[in-house]
Amino acid sequence: MTTQLKLLTGKREAGIVPTLEVTRLSKVFKTGEGPVTVLRDLDFTVGKGEFICVLGPSGCGKTTLLNLLAGFEKPSAGKALLNGRPIQGPGPDRCVVFQEDTLFPWLTVEENIAFGVNGVPKKEKQEKVLHFLDLVGLTPFQDYLPREISGGMKKRVSLARVLILQPQILLMDEPFGALDAQAREEMQDLLLSLWNQFHHTIVFITHDIDEAVALADRVLLMQKDPGAIAEETRVRLPRPRERTAASFQDYCKALYQSIKKPR
Repeated sequence: MTTQLKLLTGKREAGIVPTLEVTRLSKVFKTGEGPVTVLRDLDFTVGKGEFICVLGPSGCGKTTLLNLLAGFEKPSAGKALLNGRPIQGPGPDRCVVFQEDTLFPWLTVEENIAFGVNGVPKKEKQEKVLHFLDLVGLTPFQDYLPREISGGMKKRVSLARVLILQPQILLMDEPFGALDAQAREEMQDLLLSLWNQFHHTIVFITHDIDEAVALADRVLLMQKDPGAIAEETRVRLPRPRERTAASFQDYCKALYQSIKKPR
């Protein structure tokens, strides 16, 4: 296979409507030992409805990038635009799914999913909640508390809780990293099924090469010290993707070799 890796230029690809535009984005944290540059001069765009995976080793600034896109942090330099407007803080157009469990332990599965739904009649709200319970396969568990369900089920609740809010963009910070291999693959398949249905734009943080190839339209590969996006690859494989296929493994090998490449 001819590797699909190439240097990023930050240019828009033909035919892609940019939803996110990141230009020369940098982040510097002040510490007792002086300033630390975590991210430097990031340039990329994300098209409407694209599924992007940001792949890289621990400490390369992946989560910091996600926090900037979510509006939890402000850039030290450069800009991040959503639909042409600067991201200046959190907003309902962006929802974040974290790796850690963020469910309310005193609320049932149904109540957790319903928590953020406001401004709609009670009957309509109930119908929406039941619909999303069904979408993530949790209708039989709607009255359970978080402590009474598995880790994989908790992730399903977390996913339903943000999807029901109908955000434009899902920002996902290694959401399946704590799951076992079987549960992680099931959640990846569920996420792809929901993405095909709702067509959200997704920026998905991962350090797992197999996960990136299984999910992404494009993989943005980050390097460390300071964090920067060094290369991208467009994954030109039909979905659903067969993980044991030679073509799938070729992409994994190419990404692995690029991660290990001295820079």
